[in-house]
Amino acid sequence: MKDLFERLLILRSPKIGPASYNNLLQQFGSDAAILEHMNISNDLRDSVSREIDLANRMNVRFICDTDELYPANLRQIKNHPPILTARGNVETLRCCESVAIVGTRHATAIGMNFVADIARAFAEHNMPVVSGMAMGTDAAAHRGALRTGGDTNTIAVLAGGVDYIWPTENEGLYYEILERGVVVSDMPVGFVPKGTNFVQRNRIIAGIGSKLILSEADSNSGSMKTAEFARAYGRTIYAIPSHPADSRAVGPNTLIRSGVAILCMGAEDFFTEKNYGNKPETKSESENPILDKIGTVPLSESVLAEIVGKTIPEIKRDLVMLELQGLIRKCDSGYVRV
Repeated sequence: MKDLFERLLILRSPKIGPASYNNLLQQFGSDAAILEHMNISNDLRDSVSREIDLANRMNVRFICDTDELYPANLRQIKNHPPILTARGNVETLRCCESVAIVGTRHATAIGMNFVADIARAFAEHNMPVVSGMAMGTDAAAHRGALRTGGDTNTIAVLAGGVDYIWPTENEGLYYEILERGVVVSDMPVGFVPKGTNFVQRNRIIAGIGSKLILSEADSNSGSMKTAEFARAYGRTIYAIPSHPADSRAVGPNTLIRSGVAILCMGAEDFFTEKNYGNKPETKSESENPILDKIGTVPLSESVLAEIVGKTIPEIKRDLVMLELQGLIRKCDSGYVRV
């Protein structure tokens, strides 16, 4: 406990991050020696004591980079976080083979279903899915992994403290992950994230994953930054292609065209037909026969009625509901998925 307290005192000091901490450690040789040359206030000591007490009450684990539970892939990264906080099943962090899956918060329903299916396949093969618990792609990746049995399915990396649920819409997902995976952060318990913390969060996602899959993403998105980190760490990057007319296709399509990423067509790219392709079919996440038929090519009401075997009035009513939910939109030639 003393060693943890000393390290936290250093890391919770102003302007001390992983790089500066490593420089100090190289210079002085130990945490205790570093503290001898620092002017630590009583307020900071009290703050660290409160953080440790709060963590104990919430079953939050502090994992130092010398701990065997510290993610092996992340430990290899230069200036990795010296301490992670973890909540949930920390055994999930032992898995060296894992996949980071990231993409836009404004993902299409098709894109999210596709990501969820891939995530499920990895979880079924005991490879945790790493993502950032954001809306859209991240949530789909976590939920896909949680479709399987077991309790080491997914790792959520947060920009704030491990107890800070953001976005609030994912509160239910957060507690599911605690039961069937683990939530981690390099920020103090109780910390409310700022903009720059999300970049650090993306760095950790790329560091924990042994490979990365990029789904729909704008050119300047945080997901593209995660892919940059993954490339710098020597990870293999895969990208799921999208329709060129959609701005969310720019990220993955650009990486594929430039040769930075390998084209990803589905779970079969990672698992053979023998051990994946013959699994029992699962229903689409939407479980809506009309929504499942609508894609990027516009379909008219009459065509949809014929495909799903409903009358035009029934189709009209269902389409209105799907529009109100923001899942589809009407264009000149019919309906497309959003």
